[in-house]
Amino acid sequence: MSPHDYALRPSDVKKVRDADLVIWFGPELESFMSSIVQSQDNVLTISEIPGLDLRHYEEGHHDHDGHNHGNTDPHFWLGPKQVGTVAKAIADKMIQLDPNNAVYYKENLEAFMNELQLTTSEINARLTPVQDHGYFVFHDGYGYFEEFFGLNHLGHFTVSPERKPGAKTLIQIKTRLAEGDVYCVFSEPQYTPAVIETVMRGSDVNSGELDPLATDVEEKPGAYFVFLKQLSGQFETCLK
Repeated sequence: MSPHDYALRPSDVKKVRDADLVIWFGPELESFMSSIVQSQDNVLTISEIPGLDLRHYEEGHHDHDGHNHGNTDPHFWLGPKQVGTVAKAIADKMIQLDPNNAVYYKENLEAFMNELQLTTSEINARLTPVQDHGYFVFHDGYGYFEEFFGLNHLGHFTVSPERKPGAKTLIQIKTRLAEGDVYCVFSEPQYTPAVIETVMRGSDVNSGELDPLATDVEEKPGAYFVFLKQLSGQFETCLK
């Protein structure tokens, strides 16, 4: 389920209360968690990790319906550089809470970082040939990935998935598609808005799907790398 419209159930609250450690991004992404983490002892707030290089949207970019999600781009898990910083902070926190197993956490972190480096090198090699190929995404959530791999993002339909794109945006995108140099328009499985179909009608631009939430990736060790490869595969296929 998308964090944008999630509501905690009583069973969720109990899980949080019983946890040795709660890891969350922060109110910019999971506003539904804000009140519950205040009374929690061990909390790691990702957005407050020192040295974490987070992107910032333009001022006012994320204000809507009276809510302000802040100007921080919360999709850090799409950026290999950011993920490395977060993985280290999580390992440090685990070591602090459970010093008897410090060696175990350190070894796991090292293995994770090695795999991260291997995976990003492999992805880089695959995406280099399509780096110049322009595309549109459904919502502005892929900046960390795009910056890391040097992709040619031309624009987005909406800033935040729960905001419907305006007519002006749609006309601009439709006009841009007509120029003939756009390779792909990406939708997302969580939102398959009719607006994308409307804009693409009559154009021969490729359509693809990006899943920022890794919905069909099985949760097991190494799943994060499966997710990165899946995402890069979706970019590569559509941009060729």
